[in-house]
Amino acid sequence: MQNDAKVVPLNKGAAQQSPTSPVGRLPVALIQVRDKVALQLKQTLQVLFDNADDTLFEMADRATSNAEQNAFFEAMRDLRLKRKSIERTFLQNVFESLSSLNQYEIGKAPQLDAVSFDSLSLVQNDELEETVALDAMVAKVMSRDAVPLSHLTIRLNTLISKKIEDKTNPLGPRMLCEAFLDACRSLGVEIKVKLIILKLFEKYVLTELDQFYAEANQSLVAAGVLPDLRSAAPRRQQERASGAGRSAQTGSGSPAGGSQTAEEGMQEVFGVLQELLSQVRGTALPRRDHPADAVPVSSIDLLRLLSHLQQHLPQQHSDDYDLRISLDQLLTRASARSGRVRVVGQVDDDVINLVSMLFEFILDDRTLPDSLKALIGRMQIPMLKVALLDKTFFSRGSHPARRLLNEIASAALGWVEQDDAQRDSLYHRIEQVVQRLLNDFVDDPAIFSELLAEFLAYTGDERRRSELLEQRTRDAEEGRAKAELARKQVEEALNQRLLGRTLPEVVVRLLQEAWSKVLLLSCLKHGVESAEWRAALQTMDDLVWSVESHEAPEARARLLELVPGLLKSLREGLASAAFDPFSTSEFFSQLEALHVQGFQRFRKPEPVEVLADDNLESAPLLLDLPDEAATEAGESAPAMVAVLEEIVLAVPGESQVQEPEVSLADDDEALGFVDSLRVGSWVEFQEDEEHKLRCKLAALIKPTGKYIFVNRTGMKVLEKTRMGLAVEFRRKAIRLLDDALLFDRALESVIGNLRRLKGA
Repeated sequence: MQNDAKVVPLNKGAAQQSPTSPVGRLPVALIQVRDKVALQLKQTLQVLFDNADDTLFEMADRATSNAEQNAFFEAMRDLRLKRKSIERTFLQNVFESLSSLNQYEIGKAPQLDAVSFDSLSLVQNDELEETVALDAMVAKVMSRDAVPLSHLTIRLNTLISKKIEDKTNPLGPRMLCEAFLDACRSLGVEIKVKLIILKLFEKYVLTELDQFYAEANQSLVAAGVLPDLRSAAPRRQQERASGAGRSAQTGSGSPAGGSQTAEEGMQEVFGVLQELLSQVRGTALPRRDHPADAVPVSSIDLLRLLSHLQQHLPQQHSDDYDLRISLDQLLTRASARSGRVRVVGQVDDDVINLVSMLFEFILDDRTLPDSLKALIGRMQIPMLKVALLDKTFFSRGSHPARRLLNEIASAALGWVEQDDAQRDSLYHRIEQVVQRLLNDFVDDPAIFSELLAEFLAYTGDERRRSELLEQRTRDAEEGRAKAELARKQVEEALNQRLLGRTLPEVVVRLLQEAWSKVLLLSCLKHGVESAEWRAALQTMDDLVWSVESHEAPEARARLLELVPGLLKSLREGLASAAFDPFSTSEFFSQLEALHVQGFQRFRKPEPVEVLADDNLESAPLLLDLPDEAATEAGESAPAMVAVLEEIVLAVPGESQVQEPEVSLADDDEALGFVDSLRVGSWVEFQEDEEHKLRCKLAALIKPTGKYIFVNRTGMKVLEKTRMGLAVEFRRKAIRLLDDALLFDRALESVIGNLRRLKGA
């Protein structure tokens, strides 16, 4: 062929390159394609990162909580720091994939793409969300650019020694997505943020692949590689329209291996579930035997039957109600009218079984309050109908019906049973959602998006109000903690100076009742390292010294110098603390008397002349009068008090948290449970046999070791210590509520149960 003559020299030229160089292993035509695509990928990545900041900032601006907002801001910072590294790693991954195309892997069997259902695990929600997102992105590209990609793969296979398929083509959407995911491994972001970044990769990189493939094919054609192969790509709009048409025509009764639609990747989980169901059918699940001439009802007829049951659903959900029995009764009546046995098709039957198992888990879940379980239980038929219409219900975490169920369960987490539940706004809102579904949902799933938007608007308003009150609660508790810590500092300072000493009662009262407030204010405003705090302590030290007895001669001079400044400091300090002026005057009058007596004790004795009798010599006699004689008439000694017990400052209006008498070992399981609690965790306290309290850990006040709990409105309802919580856990009066997404937990449980039944 003419083509062969044009291709062979390229391989010959490539063979002359260094065998150790990755470039040398590729034909020149492929090197040109690689370099051109690499340049285009680099440009689109730059556009991605340029727009990532704006996107994440908008998401942070719309965040409904501080934690969510901080997550987006941290992601912005992390992405800026690691942008160059991600670009370099991504392009390096693409280069290495292309470079390995001409290398045989000796001794290694070709790897098949067989799916191991046992190895698929839905326990890791993040991995599931990531896989589902990747499959959806790949499916979109394949539905749009399958032809040019296929032609590129065929042309590459004429140049390389190791044959590839579309899915293993280094320039195919799957390999590019995996290369980008691998480059993003270093990002320490939540799955929500990672999915946003993947969406940006889809928007700015994958949408340009049709152009990449067109130019790559043109480049290879120019090099003489299969020029007769038609490589015109189908128009996007036509492909999207045809893809939408195929999706609409796909009924629930179609076999699992039906037409290749754009949503094939999204149906992977349902395929796994079908496989598990088929393996336990006839053992753990009853096998439904039907006559040979039984006619499966169409999807449309099945939806009509379910709509009939939906309209005639009992007003109150009952555990005795069995959807399967009610459906079989309708089918029996339909069979009698038509004269032929009507049954549910196998695929539809699998969907019914799966939804029934999901709702069995939901209605047994201890996290949901019983009153709300009854409401959520009435959503089973609408959820079944949407699952019949759209199998991605089982795999797509962003599915509106699935999200609506998760949002209702999340909002109900902190709901507490009430005597008149209907008067509660949350209960009333959920009831409205359920009633709308029962009344209006026939076969248009768009109602779920509408109800989800309305419910999110309601819960968003509720959350903002509760977060505002919760923040005020945290601020108040942190203020209390600071005040309590400051009180301890003041108590320590007072006890260091007064404990074990005997001082005038007025001084002890002045320091404990009045000056303690000055110290407290100084500690709170300036801290214990400040000059103001040290000055307040010095004033207290000076006061204590000024009322003690001193024998040293120089003490009188120091007292004379000290007292005026001391009294000034005391007055200014008490005034700054807004201490009662009347009590201040009383203290100072008593303090003045003490200082006067102190000065009199230092007064030197004066000679007293005593005249002798006539029989004695006429001479003066000097007598030393005692100190008591020097006191003024009517003045008594001050009342003294011995400080024998530690001073504890009273806190009016606050009750101290009582520590339990029980003390647990440091390695006790109960203390481990308490230490595992995180702010935002929901717990349930069993107050008595009839009453339970659901609350959220709003704050852990580290200085005081207090755990502050609030209800769903953000109001403080409980305050516990670490040991107090551990004791409650030991007596099984407290349990942690699982706040993971309800539908995801139910799906994990169903898959786990099916696997256990399969192995039994």
